[in-house]
Amino acid sequence: MHEEPIDPFNGDPADPSAGLDEPGEETDLDPLSEVERQDVLEDLADLEIYQALLGPVGVRGLVIECEDCREPHYFDWDLLRGNLRHLLSSGRPRVHEPAYDPDPDHYVTWEYARGYADGVHDTLTETADENEGEAETPH
Repeated sequence: MHEEPIDPFNGDPADPSAGLDEPGEETDLDPLSEVERQDVLEDLADLEIYQALLGPVGVRGLVIECEDCREPHYFDWDLLRGNLRHLLSSGRPRVHEPAYDPDPDHYVTWEYARGYADGVHDTLTETADENEGEAETPH
């Protein structure tokens, strides 16, 4: 008699768990390149701006289309920030699970957030330019 259940995939080349690490086993991963590291740092900086602009209007975080499972994943601001910091420190993304029953109306894409931030920036720049023009014009 076996104390543990028999592995039904033992020796099977199509074993779905074949790529998983053994507990405690470290895999050799290449660290992030300088370009990848800079991209993650820029994402973290952008995330701060997006949260500051979109949080007050009810946006809870970002939605990202998962390349692996082809499903949208909803990340609140803190979780996404934590995932990016983990990527910086470890060089590998965290294992992810889809959020439980998120309200899609409370999440936007990176592209939407970037466009929103660009629009706010452009509006502020135009307003500042207009105010400078008025200050230079004698009345």
